[in-house]
Order: sequence, then C-alpha cells, then structure tokens
Amino acid sequence: MSESGAQRPDRQVVTTVAVVVFLVVALLFYFVRLGGLAIAYIADGGFAGIAIGIGMLLLPVVGLWILWATLSAAFAHQRLARRIHDEGLEVDTSQLPRRPSGRIEREAADALFARIKTEWEADPDNWRSSYRLARAYDYAGDRGRARDTMRRAVALEKLERDPGE
Repeated sequence: MSESGAQRPDRQVVTTVAVVVFLVVALLFYFVRLGGLAIAYIADGGFAGIAIGIGMLLLPVVGLWILWATLSAAFAHQRLARRIHDEGLEVDTSQLPRRPSGRIEREAADALFARIKTEWEADPDNWRSSYRLARAYDYAGDRGRARDTMRRAVALEKLERDPGE
C-alpha cells in the first residue's frame, strides 16, 4: 500500500460520517420545523392549541438532548478506541470461531470474556481494562453491561487526561 493510500480515510468511515452528518442535519431541520409549528399553535391562543404547542416544544428539547448525549458518547468511545488501537491493546478476536452471521460463537465469546474479566479484576481502575471488558461484554452479547462498563472507561480515561477535574 502506498504512503498516500495509508493516509486516506477508510471508505467505510467516510460513508458512516456522511450518514451521521445527514441524519443530524435532518433532525435539526425537523426540530426547527416542529418548533415553528409549536409556536404557531401557541399563537393561536386557544387552550388546546397552547397545550399542544407546549407539548410540541418539549419534543425538540428532548430530541436535542438525546442527539447531544448520543454524539458525545460516540465521540468519547471513538477517542478511546483510537487510543487503544494506538497502544496495541485491542481485543483480538481474529482467531475466534464465528457463526455464519459473523458473530463470535457463544462458547468462544464466554471464554474471551472470562480471560478479559480476570485482566480487569487485576486493575479495575484503569480505563484500558474497563474498555477491554466493555468490548468483551459486547462480544458475549451483554449490551447493557457493555454500555455501563464503557461509560466507566470513558470516565476513567477523562480522569487520566484531566486529573484536576
């Protein structure tokens, strides 16, 4: 692979970013339109119109909060993934048996999880071990614990990066 080819962003990453940008712009357009309709209902002056308008104004506020929370979590997870990759600490699943769907077979995922959980128990306050444990939970199919553990990894990494906060 040429050096210039190595510097070009991966096509899948570019496509994913383009889709995310499109969805964010579409949501923002929707929120503005919904807010405009809500104001029109409120300006109508009737009790029902005001009640509906207030309810409609709450939807963009909640939507913006969800959008912000989702994007900030995605950026934080991506930062951790990049750091883990740069440090050569990614969870290697290349040799694990897979189902036709591409998911890791249950027994192999459980064995991987047990191994990584032992690593985590030796250093639970290290964001790297928490990140790896979150990935192992995900491979084992426990999405809830994976999300909780990833939140912990993000918080621990932030403490490492900004110890004064």
